[in-house]
Amino acid sequence: MPQAAARGECLSMPSRILGHPVVYCVLLPPGYEVNRSRRYPVLYQLHGLGDNAQMLLRSGGFSLLQDVWERRQAGEFIVVTPEGGASFYINSQDGRRRYEDFFLREFLPFIESRYRVRRGRNFRGVGGFSMGGYGALHLAFSHPKLFGSVSAHSAALIDAAKVPAMSVGQGPAPANVQLLGDVFGSPFDRAFWERNSPLTLARRNDLAGLKIYFDCGAQDDYGFNVGAQELDQVLTSRRVAHEFHLYPGGHTGAYFLEHWTASLQFHSRAFGLGLSPQ
Repeated sequence: MPQAAARGECLSMPSRILGHPVVYCVLLPPGYEVNRSRRYPVLYQLHGLGDNAQMLLRSGGFSLLQDVWERRQAGEFIVVTPEGGASFYINSQDGRRRYEDFFLREFLPFIESRYRVRRGRNFRGVGGFSMGGYGALHLAFSHPKLFGSVSAHSAALIDAAKVPAMSVGQGPAPANVQLLGDVFGSPFDRAFWERNSPLTLARRNDLAGLKIYFDCGAQDDYGFNVGAQELDQVLTSRRVAHEFHLYPGGHTGAYFLEHWTASLQFHSRAFGLGLSPQ
């Protein structure tokens, strides 16, 4: 009898909050089709700025995940990537795009009713790369009762004072700066950035029971390594348990793939699935 294989699917769901359909991709473990009564933990994996819901399918992430499962380096769980656009996975400053409300009120309930997901925070994790790392930390630190674990690679962590003033469509601002303005105001609203920053949330909120992993390249092209080290210092000063690594490397998809296995294993342990010897 042939061994069951992992599979991926990309579909869309309607959103009343956003006012348009949202594409998402789901990666299902090999056992999902074998035992129809079994339920699985779920990891929401958030893509970076300029990427989309197919990030894992296009980048080689799905192949890496399949290899991790085949080698029994992590337990089986569902991985879901929603289309995030340039939202930073938060509600925009002008209130026109309420992505965080969509994610919490529509997307999570939809996924966890459509797929065989184990219920409860201990079986729900969130992770991301770059903008997605920011989004993962923001969501988990804002709603620690909803998520049991959070991981971030090269998260977009910048102190508000170091973000340059910017506004959309004025002057020769690069596209990524204009997209940042779409979310954080035009002109750029430093107070809004500060309120939503994972650094601020880490200083303010009770993160007891939340399992935290993050890493960053020491040569990150955007200087996010400085923000990652600051987050490490904040959590350490508050005696919040966490795992942090500063590795050689820049801000690239290759860096993410090189270290994603570590966060897959981290979430596997957080879900109580354990690890087999490598």
